[in-house]
Amino acid sequence: MADRSRLAGAAPRVSHSPVTQPLLQAADLRGAAQLTTDAVAALVSLVEAMHARIASLPHLPGSAALPDDEHTRGLTGLVYDTVRGVAHVVGGSAEALLGWLGPALTAPDPRQPPRAEREAVVAALNGLIGDHLAATNNPLAIPMTFRQAGRALVTERFAMRARLAHASPRPLVLLHGLCMNDLQWQRAGHDHGAALASELGYTAVHVHYNSGLSVSTNGRILAALMERLYDAWPVPIERLVMLGHSMGGLVARSAMHHATLIQRGHLRWPARVNDLVTLGTPHQGAPLESAGHGIELLLGAAPYAAPLARLGKLRSAGIRDLRLGNVVSGRVSDDGLHAQPQVSLPDTTRCYAVAASLGASSDHLKAKLLGDGLVPVASALGQHAVRDRRLAFADEAVVHETGHLDLLSSAEVFGLLRRWLA
Repeated sequence: MADRSRLAGAAPRVSHSPVTQPLLQAADLRGAAQLTTDAVAALVSLVEAMHARIASLPHLPGSAALPDDEHTRGLTGLVYDTVRGVAHVVGGSAEALLGWLGPALTAPDPRQPPRAEREAVVAALNGLIGDHLAATNNPLAIPMTFRQAGRALVTERFAMRARLAHASPRPLVLLHGLCMNDLQWQRAGHDHGAALASELGYTAVHVHYNSGLSVSTNGRILAALMERLYDAWPVPIERLVMLGHSMGGLVARSAMHHATLIQRGHLRWPARVNDLVTLGTPHQGAPLESAGHGIELLLGAAPYAAPLARLGKLRSAGIRDLRLGNVVSGRVSDDGLHAQPQVSLPDTTRCYAVAASLGASSDHLKAKLLGDGLVPVASALGQHAVRDRRLAFADEAVVHETGHLDLLSSAEVFGLLRRWLA
């Protein structure tokens, strides 16, 4: 937890960057005012701790241990200090805060790209308490949309033709993971979607969604949106591919399940999905979710998952779904979790899985105990002790000395994608 004495009287610092788009918009602050001051400050400190640990995660054997400092620096640190400062001030008067921050709350310039820092903070909050934000109609709740370069796409044929004038017949739909957003597919100077578009002629479209909602809820919403995308695509579709990182793979599977079974074949897009690729997806669950079940020591073994232990029982439906790898909602057990009904991979789609391992080989102790730091290797490959629950992928691979987020920038992963999707 951040030092409360340092934060209690802190006022938000306003950047004087020449970029006209504000770090936080008026709607963001009105949304924050609907949450309790202490809860917002605690959650922001938790997210910052995760961010700091992710940034300093040692990837190679023999690397130095993580520092105890859980604060980010530079522009990223400014973002978290700003949000924390807002959280404390809104305890008095939200209207006074809005007036005081008036110069910083000018309308964003639509010609400017979205601020990656603001997008990251809002996405993290949605991952942690997104179901609460949605249930209370909080302006911070992210509505599911298709986006390109951080800007929403209107799924109407003429609007799509205008926006995607050079669209190829190969749409590539990318889904981010928990607490993340579509802009974060670009990592360490690489973007799998952009690279596949350049080398294999795909047109990349990102799904931006509230990762705090249950996977099943997001799957239902995406099933309907995919049909609209299918109808509005500017040219006839020859090949449709879905690529999901972490939770995104579960949401993709859930959408296909809802579209093919619950909708009883009324939707056409699932039959046109040629390929589904999942990167570090917890198909059989992830121990990270168990923060509220007294096993903080297990979380402490994963460097950047440890701060999640602070959540206790304050966990979104999306986080709870990760414990068992839920694709659809099932019965509620005594501990409040939904036991996952068996959902197989779609019959008409080639499915591939990539797992990451912090170890140098499959036999390495890190690989066996930590997987990629968040998701065990066996879970990412759909393996299960019960034969009927195993997932039969068309092909699968493990990349070593790679963390969960490094799947997004791995050259080895891109080589697999290029081979499978060519």
